[in-house]
Amino acid sequence: MERDPFEEYYKQLEPSKKEKGNAWNTAIGLQAVDGLKTSEYLKDTAIRNIEGEISFEEAQELLNTYYEHKPEKDDNRTEEADKVSARIAAVLSEKAFTFTPNQYLSIHKRLFNGIFDHAGTIRDYNVTKKEWVLDGDTVTYGSALDLKETLEYDLSVEREFSYKGLDIDEVIKHLARFVSNLWQIHVFKEGNTRTTAVFFIKYLRTLGFEATNDIFAENAWYFRNALVRANYSNLQKGIHETTEYVEIFLRNLLLDENNELHNREMHISGRYTFKKKPNIGGKKPNIGGEKPNIGGKKPNIGGEKPNIEGEKPNIEGEKPNIGDKNQIIEIINQIASISTYSRNQIYDLYKELGDKNYFGRSDVEKVLNLKSYRAHEIIKLMQNIDIISPVKGHGKGKYRFNLQNE
Repeated sequence: MERDPFEEYYKQLEPSKKEKGNAWNTAIGLQAVDGLKTSEYLKDTAIRNIEGEISFEEAQELLNTYYEHKPEKDDNRTEEADKVSARIAAVLSEKAFTFTPNQYLSIHKRLFNGIFDHAGTIRDYNVTKKEWVLDGDTVTYGSALDLKETLEYDLSVEREFSYKGLDIDEVIKHLARFVSNLWQIHVFKEGNTRTTAVFFIKYLRTLGFEATNDIFAENAWYFRNALVRANYSNLQKGIHETTEYVEIFLRNLLLDENNELHNREMHISGRYTFKKKPNIGGKKPNIGGEKPNIGGKKPNIGGEKPNIEGEKPNIEGEKPNIGDKNQIIEIINQIASISTYSRNQIYDLYKELGDKNYFGRSDVEKVLNLKSYRAHEIIKLMQNIDIISPVKGHGKGKYRFNLQNE
């Protein structure tokens, strides 16, 4: 039989460097929903894949071999983060997708096979999880008796829904409710948020959205907290479930808006919504204006001398009043996803840089004796938990601590 000359075009073409870069970035960022961090080896392997040196399959094989021969015990679930990242990147780089319960289960199995013994299996018991954003309370997740039926129902309702005639605000609101409901089922014992995110991204692409920017990569923990708030009510405390935070996230993801995403604003207690420091990077006081007339009559310097040792005038503008260390400690201790090692690093940075008008990556490298990439990671972590904010007027990549005493 003659070979089909068009056979090669039936297969999915290799994704571009940009597509693979976006997939890896999202995959690595999604590990933050469970407080996991990837290794330098994973990042090196990802770069080799993006550059076309190795395939996704070869990247996964290299990771398997690496951890088979790695002598140290992994206490921080880095192996899980590395392997799941590589699998997510591979799934996101593929065009194939079906909007079915089996696809949802299949994604979980593919991501966590060999990591969780229940990969791809619906949980058979009820679960609760203490959530930082709920001040230790839990969302009411789907009942173990009805998980399969609930999953099938939610997907069937979405499959039959028509977006025709909706404006973009209505589309965003509907998508926010759909993904929130899907996540709330919590089909699996573990790995629900990462599975839901991957399934949702691929579904968004079938609707014509690219969903390829850095929003998932840089705000995965915000995404999870937003899903939590979308499924939690406590009428005694005046708290109602809301998709507003998911909607804001989706507007950044799908419409390239630049809404600020702050985890602290979602905390039900309101205790972490601190007043920010004054913007000392703005217009400086005019100290170069008209000088006083010193050519006139001189003052009597023979009399009592002025007290020049007392309080000096503030010609620099008022400096920000930094909050005490206990505020930092309270926030960090409430966030279970931060490792003890990272907490200590943040404490050390706050001790050295907390009263500075601004600092940059080189300052972090110096204080913590870190390499450039790790310094970038700790800055990114502090931004994600809203402990620091960017400062304008002093060059790119300058920050300051947010907290201050009232």
